[in-house]
Amino acid sequence: MTNAGSTGARTRARELLVQALYQMQLAGHSSSELLEQFHLQAAYQRVDQEFFDEALPLIIKSQDALESTIDDLIDRPLEQLDPVERAVLLIGVFELQSRVDVPYRVVINEGVNLAKRFGALDGHKYINACLDAAAQSLRSTEISG
Repeated sequence: MTNAGSTGARTRARELLVQALYQMQLAGHSSSELLEQFHLQAAYQRVDQEFFDEALPLIIKSQDALESTIDDLIDRPLEQLDPVERAVLLIGVFELQSRVDVPYRVVINEGVNLAKRFGALDGHKYINACLDAAAQSLRSTEISG
């Protein structure tokens, strides 16, 4: 797979993550149920499967800690976030904390694009502001370097 192809596969993995995390919020499915279900989808064949299979259980397992970080970044109660915004922020904060191999600008850009694709009309602006604040806090060395 070419580098451009793997970049696209990673983007598609994030799109599936948004869908899985959205479903988790609405239906309460466990990570094992979601993995089993998403592995059966045709879309799964076109994603960075390793990234998806690693990220989904880790995000769900550390959801409380991730949401605590998110809670410090947002201007409203966590419960008032749209499920798509919440899913995008979970992915973004997870990547900023745990995937230092992904540059912070890529994390922010991917989060904004996910919000544009799946979220409310101007939700991407909110995601941009929140992930930028998270990057300032979690990746200050990378930003200043």
